[in-house]
Amino acid sequence: MHKTQTANTPAADNIDFVDFLKVDIRIGTVVRAEEFPQARKPAYKLWVDFGDNIGVKKSSAQITDRYSLDDLLNRKVAAVINFPPRQIGPFMSEILVLGFPNENDEIVLFAPDSNVPNGSRLA
Repeated sequence: MHKTQTANTPAADNIDFVDFLKVDIRIGTVVRAEEFPQARKPAYKLWVDFGDNIGVKKSSAQITDRYSLDDLLNRKVAAVINFPPRQIGPFMSEILVLGFPNENDEIVLFAPDSNVPNGSRLA
């Protein structure tokens, strides 16, 4: 999760719908969350369950200023699941959990407002 975009950031260039379909955004449930003291910036290590077809994937998320570890357990989150894994210190991050910065530049996690099954793809 990167804190680089704000409400004042200009819109990105247009893309084809085919390009959008290449980004695989799914819903999962946080099943494990831990402190990540080795990270350069304050972060948590998350394990997100995307259901039987995809399984549990790991992510490093810079969301410590807004969420406690207890807040995250069993929380539904949206994530990009088809980026290449990225080494973050000693931890391999496999997905990008999605969120938006609020007025204090704290990341607010993006999630559905009703329950949907783990592994559901953004349509």
